[in-house]
Amino acid sequence: MRANKNLFWILAVFCVALSGVYIFWSIIDKGQVEWVGALGIGLSGILAAFLAFYLGRVYSAQGGDLPEDRLDSDIDDGDPEMGFYSPWSWWPVILAGSASIMLLGFAVGTWITFIGVAFLLVAIVGWVYEYYRGYFAR
Repeated sequence: MRANKNLFWILAVFCVALSGVYIFWSIIDKGQVEWVGALGIGLSGILAAFLAFYLGRVYSAQGGDLPEDRLDSDIDDGDPEMGFYSPWSWWPVILAGSASIMLLGFAVGTWITFIGVAFLLVAIVGWVYEYYRGYFAR
């Protein structure tokens, strides 16, 4: 986390400095400030500063280094239990397909969205209850 904090501070300083260079360059080229690019780059620097500040506060509040910050740590030290995932489950694929149909409905026609929502609900219920019936029921 210490490395992430430092990288975000470097990115914040770089973006703010680049915003100044962008303003100077646009005045030389066009004779006026091009505000969209200048504000976009400057606000990206401010966002990076917010993230660096947040990570710095979390780093100081946690009371110690994370395993990836220590030189004497092993790979297994930073490997928490993430949960149980079924390697044979097809429900995530069906869920992604139904979400794609739903988002396609937003772009093409709203009637397709309702079909996508119906498939989405079926996929969510199927994924949640996949261990309650069938071959892997417990």
